[in-house]
Formats: sequence, C-alpha cells, structure tokens
Amino acid sequence: MNHLAEHLAAGFAQVPKTLSSKYFYDAAGSRLFQQIMGLPEYYPTRTELAIFRAQGAAIGRALAAGAAAGQPLDVVELGAGDGLKTKLLLRELLGQTLSIIYVPVDISASALEELVASLRQELPALPTAPLAAEYGAALTALAERPEAKAVLFLGSNIGNFAPAEQAEFLRALARPLTPADRLLVGFDLRKDPRRIRAAYDDAQGVTAEFNFNLLRRLNAEAGANFDLAQWQHFPDYDPSTGAMRSWLVSRRAQTVQVAALAGQTFEIAAWEAIQTESSYKFTLPQITELAATAGLRVVEVFQDEAGDFADVVLAVEG
Repeated sequence: MNHLAEHLAAGFAQVPKTLSSKYFYDAAGSRLFQQIMGLPEYYPTRTELAIFRAQGAAIGRALAAGAAAGQPLDVVELGAGDGLKTKLLLRELLGQTLSIIYVPVDISASALEELVASLRQELPALPTAPLAAEYGAALTALAERPEAKAVLFLGSNIGNFAPAEQAEFLRALARPLTPADRLLVGFDLRKDPRRIRAAYDDAQGVTAEFNFNLLRRLNAEAGANFDLAQWQHFPDYDPSTGAMRSWLVSRRAQTVQVAALAGQTFEIAAWEAIQTESSYKFTLPQITELAATAGLRVVEVFQDEAGDFADVVLAVEG
C-alpha cells in the first residue's frame, strides 16, 4: 500500500487528526523550506549559521576531540537539507583531522542529489556517502559503521518530536555511539513568544504554502482530492510549554476521498483542525535534563550573543 496513504489513514484516526511534518519534504517542499530559511521572520537558520561562523573552529575541535589521530571520522548528518551550515563545519573538520567521510541523511532524495552536487564543486576532496532514508533506517546504518563518529542533528529538529519522544530519539541515537564519539544537536531556545510565532507565520505566506504542500503531495501521490482553497494555515505558540504548533484548518465541512485507500472517504467538520507540525522550544536546564534522561552528558554549549539558539555537543555517559 502507498506509505503516504497509510500515514493519512493512521493520522486521521487520531483525535485531533494529524499529519507528520516529515512528509513536507518532497522536491517542492524542500525548495519552499529553503525560501523559509531566508525569510526575515525565520531566525533559527541565520542564528545557527552565525554561531557556526563565529565559533566553528571550537565546535570542530569539540566534535573531533574523541577521534584518534589519523583515524577516519564519519560526519553523519540527520536531515541534511542543503547543507548550508554544515559546510562551515566540514571545512573546519577537514583542517583538524586527516580523514573525513560525510554521510548526509535526508528523506528527500532530490535534496541529497543537490547537496552532493554542490559539495563536488565546493569541497571536491571530501568523500561523501549520502543516504536517502528516514531516521530509523539511518540509525540502523549508523550502528553498522565502525568509524569514529560526529553525528549532527541541527536546526532544532529535535523540537519536532513530542517531549517523551525527544528522549527516546536521543537514546536511540546514542545507542551506536562510543564514549569517544560526539553528537551535536541544535536547540531553539525560548524567547519573546511573538517572535517565535511570527517565524511560523511569515507575512509573505511562504510557510503557509509549505504547509499546504502536504495536501498537494497527498493529492498527487495518494490520489486524494483535497481542495486547498478550503483550508487555512494556522500557527500557535504556548509559552508555558514551549510548544509551537502548526495546523491546517478546514473552512467548511467536507468529504475527502483517497484513491490509494480504495476510495476510502474521510469526513471533516467545518473549522476542524489537523495538526501538521510541532516545534518545541527549550531552556538550558531542560537540555541538560533531556540529555541525562537519554544517557548523554553535555560536553560543551555554543550560543549566539542574544541567547536565541544553542548548539550543544553531547557524549554518551561512560
């Protein structure tokens, strides 16, 4: 059965209905997200990029610290995207260790192809081993590689998991690592709630188009008949929990048919909301507690001057 259609059926059986943000990223979705990263309201990308530019050498040393001299180092990035920020770190690491293999992982094969092509131009001496896979498959592949590892999970993607899932994911990520390996995780920190909400509701409407792209994919790949004109994008931030959520809200009562599910139909009430994304924001004490719960310790924290974002180097206990 069509995996996207299966996901729709499972998500629409929940209350409230849900669709996973991981399905945003087909070729069109990846292009839209690249536009989002350049929007004035969307601070996370440029803030993390500023951290890498100002502190990239120190981050590179922290990531390579556990690798023996001359030992190959796998730089594994989950959710690699266009690699904009990572290229800064790769340049630093190339200057600090003799042998690096970059393993970009992304659910979008087209995004990986574009990334590898750009690396051939910008860092032609860098060996790459791209992997088009979901995180679960990537973690399995990671466990099978014997090299020392620096694993990157940037952009506050950890915030896309629910709180209980965050520790579970980090625990799974830590399982194939040795005490000498390093994990670099980006965390979006709590700040003015209005700034956070605006980052997911830009004035140009690009984020809304990114959300709508999920319905376009379901129409194209699962044979659904979502009428995009009958939906609206709605983001909301709860400063008491740090939860930033995005929804697709139905403007009217409607029936959606899905060809890939043998024509199965789904009834949607007027103003019913489908949750499509969560993006949790963190405090530094939360990060330390989360790491400990997952069997990790904080090695070093790198922040921007305003304290909007933190890139945290972690290692397994032991």
